[in-house]
Amino acid sequence: MTLFSLTGPFRVRASTIAIARFHGQTQGGSRFYPDRQVIQNPESWFVKVVSTLFVNSHSLDACLNYLCEKLTPLIAFEVIKRFNNPKVGFKFLEFSRLNLNVNHCYSTYNLLMRSLCQMGHHDLVNIVFDYMGSDGHLPDSKLLGFLVTWMAQASDFDMVKKLLAEVQGKEVRINSFVYNNLLSVLVKQNQVHEAIYLFKEYLVMQSPPDTWTFNILIRGLCRVGGVDKAFEFFKDMESFGCLPDVVTYNTLINGLCKANEVQRGCELFKEIQSRSDCSPDIVTYTSIISGFCKSGKMKEASNLFEEMMRSGIQPNVITFNVLIDGFGKIGNIAEAEAMYRKMAYFDCSADVVTFTSLIDGYCRAGQVNHGLKFWNVMKTRNVSPTVYTYAVLINALCKENRLNEARDFLGQIKNSSIIPKPFMYNPVIDGFCKAGNVDEGNVILKEMEEKRCDPDKVTFTILIIGHCVKGRMFEAINIFNRMLATRCAPDNITVNSLISCLLKAGMPNEAYRIRKMALEDRNLGLSSFEKAIPLRTNTDIPVAV
Repeated sequence: MTLFSLTGPFRVRASTIAIARFHGQTQGGSRFYPDRQVIQNPESWFVKVVSTLFVNSHSLDACLNYLCEKLTPLIAFEVIKRFNNPKVGFKFLEFSRLNLNVNHCYSTYNLLMRSLCQMGHHDLVNIVFDYMGSDGHLPDSKLLGFLVTWMAQASDFDMVKKLLAEVQGKEVRINSFVYNNLLSVLVKQNQVHEAIYLFKEYLVMQSPPDTWTFNILIRGLCRVGGVDKAFEFFKDMESFGCLPDVVTYNTLINGLCKANEVQRGCELFKEIQSRSDCSPDIVTYTSIISGFCKSGKMKEASNLFEEMMRSGIQPNVITFNVLIDGFGKIGNIAEAEAMYRKMAYFDCSADVVTFTSLIDGYCRAGQVNHGLKFWNVMKTRNVSPTVYTYAVLINALCKENRLNEARDFLGQIKNSSIIPKPFMYNPVIDGFCKAGNVDEGNVILKEMEEKRCDPDKVTFTILIIGHCVKGRMFEAINIFNRMLATRCAPDNITVNSLISCLLKAGMPNEAYRIRKMALEDRNLGLSSFEKAIPLRTNTDIPVAV
């Protein structure tokens, strides 16, 4: 007969003895009988006994009947809390519900779901939530807000919908802070359509939206190019008792200007100027100025810049950057540099965007040496260049056939922490291949790979054509094979060029094989090559044979 199968008064005595024995073991002693402290607080030691027995699950079968009578929801909560491990707590929850018929209290579910979320066990939260409903509990507003926020951050959109659907029509509500935070998380994850779905299907019924709610949705729609849809929400604001603020206008104006709809942006700009409750700020002006600059309308941009200063709004570094970039792109480098000099009067320090725009402007104007001077100024001021700063100078140097200088810049990248892109290397590889130095192109390719920069379609095509021009047909074929192996899809130019060179070099079998490989590799979307690549012998590419 086991200790826990005793009946009557002996059973109570046996349980007390078991608690005392456990106490003796945990305190490092071997006392058989309980001391006064254990007798005075037997429930706390019972929690310890249950916790230990559950961890050592081979002992559970001997005490199931006893636990069925003694394990209350409150004690079960203390047991789960004592585990300090949500996965073990989850197992105990399942075990006690199934084998001990425990109807767990709300505190247990609250503790367990919060702990599981924080440990990243979101799949288990779904199960615990179902158990919670089965035991007749609904999450309160705080727990609901916590769960929907965590599930949104974990991109578990289905669970968010499930949580909101469960409380729909009931008294449980989430506050506006959680409401907006949920939408903001989804928008940041580019799940804009999911955010709109939740807003329409669930959140509007939870509580009335405020201006910030609409600002979040409008920002998300503008970010994904849905400016017209954003305008619909803008027009709906009044029906919900919400008034647009300067953030609303700025978001829409910026979205319109990025979509090259500057005129509509100007109309909104005039609307905000006519309002008494809000007025345009530096963001409003800069967005419109940026829109004009991108359209090449520098006169309009300059006029608005002057208007902004007359209204008492000081330009910031972003305002200057868009103007410098705009003047540089139309070739008015003198005005771009004048804006650069003006920055000091407004206590604006030039950043990497400023210098990159100036360098790009001079390079576009064919004044690469002036661009290099600004590169040196930038370095003197300890402003770190970006990938795009390097790319602008490298491309400009290659256009002037200054390959060794461009090569030196690639060497700087090799010894830096910059994560390069293929468009930085491609002009240099192309320059060396056209100069007949294909070996240097191969060396640069190796440097790309050392920097974990995967060659793209342009890189492979340049090298394939370069090897063909040198008569290195088998090397060209190997590069093409490598291109396919890395899942980089060649286009018509790549395949046509290689096939034409192979035919001109008297290698029709290899040309046919390349054509067949391109056609068969349907995973790369090349089935259209059957009509696009006829076996022909005429080509403008010279081949050394």
